[in-house]
Amino acid sequence: MKQFLLCSFAFISLLGFSSLTHASEITPLNGLTQSTVGYASLLIFAIAYALVMMEELLKLRKSKPVLLAAGIIWIMIGYVYKNHGATEVAQAALEHNLLEYAELLLFLLVAMTYISAMEERRLFDALRAWMVNKGFNFRTLFWLTGILSFFISPIADNLTTALLMCAVVLKVGGNNTRFINIACINIVIAANAGGAFSPFGDITTLMVWQAGHVSFSEFMPLFIPSVANYLVPALIMSFFVPKEQPHAASEFVELKRGARRIVGLFILTIMTAVSFHAVLHFPPVMGMMMGLAYLQFFGFFLRQTLQASLHKKATRAIENGDDHALKRLGSVVPFDVFRRVSHAEWDTLLFFYGVVMCVGGLSLLGYLGLVSEIMYNQWDPVWANVMVGILSAIVDNIPVMFAVLTMDPAMSMGNWLLVTLTAGVGGSLLSIGSAAGVALMGAAHGKYTFFGHLKWAPVIALGYIVSIALHLTLNGHLF
Repeated sequence: MKQFLLCSFAFISLLGFSSLTHASEITPLNGLTQSTVGYASLLIFAIAYALVMMEELLKLRKSKPVLLAAGIIWIMIGYVYKNHGATEVAQAALEHNLLEYAELLLFLLVAMTYISAMEERRLFDALRAWMVNKGFNFRTLFWLTGILSFFISPIADNLTTALLMCAVVLKVGGNNTRFINIACINIVIAANAGGAFSPFGDITTLMVWQAGHVSFSEFMPLFIPSVANYLVPALIMSFFVPKEQPHAASEFVELKRGARRIVGLFILTIMTAVSFHAVLHFPPVMGMMMGLAYLQFFGFFLRQTLQASLHKKATRAIENGDDHALKRLGSVVPFDVFRRVSHAEWDTLLFFYGVVMCVGGLSLLGYLGLVSEIMYNQWDPVWANVMVGILSAIVDNIPVMFAVLTMDPAMSMGNWLLVTLTAGVGGSLLSIGSAAGVALMGAAHGKYTFFGHLKWAPVIALGYIVSIALHLTLNGHLF
């Protein structure tokens, strides 16, 4: 019983990032899981992660506590391994984690740069304006934002998609708190479900893909379970959405030059990354970095042709007597790729580093091997993966998946798809269970709340159960 409680505490504490390949290649020293250094490392990481979970309350960026915790944990590990004459083992483990984080960092940096570029070219503003100007009623808007969230998140990631759709809901919802709350819940569920069947839809699916457990095309069996995960709660909640017509002012958004072509370059970048992985068996990050070059050359083209483009547009505006167009031209600035890079979510990227190194250190101390022995050798893997999804609602789905990847249990394709599904959609059970939910609580402060989401938890859980049942039924041959 004591060992089980220790494993349970360790698993909850270790629900953070880790390397994407087999950490078991580096053998930890024996006995460290019950040593002073081991207990101290667990406590330090638990405190750091508690501070992360209270980010909104403390106004403390989430990267700070985990960066400090990572440094302290590796100082203690270095001291212990040096005393045992095994410095090379600790050094190899450290370099292993740094290499895997470097791949993750560069991949996400390129993706975030493209999203930032599309935002700067006003693509997302134009989509929001289109929906506002159409004059949809609340129920139509509920379905439209949900469906768009489901189908945009596999490409643009669930966090960006959720924030975009939340902006639309806030714009048209006004002071109707009831509608805003239920619409935001719907968006969180849809964005998380849509990201579950695409390697680019969520960092959890990206990690499973980069780790080589599931190929790009092998995610598609999760499509129908993901649809069910969204539709079941959406159908029930839609009956509680009024059909009233919102009062929202129309707006006009003009796309900046090159906006549509950047979308095309992003699609080409995704194809390049997939090709590097599927054809050449290289890490997908190689293709993503090549895709960054596409954007850089296009940015160079936009800058070089800026004056000619402005002259052409100014001439047309003068001929049409369009003073507003002339004023807009006066505010045009050249496209700068490196400015887009600087707008990446650096706090998130540094947070990834901190928890990758923390969990890498705790893995070297032997804790993840202990947890893996309990969950994936003594339990049925299906139940273990279902529990992973439930835990992801409490701690956050991304860290949960990294903990599983560090354990690297021997599982069938069906079970790897199952844990990808549960870790992705399980975060919808609570508002704090996913990045999308946390972000929307900040964006719709006071209108979309933890308890507002919690009262719909049984309905969301029903969708969670149905999606798992469909996966086990439709994809039973993969187990």
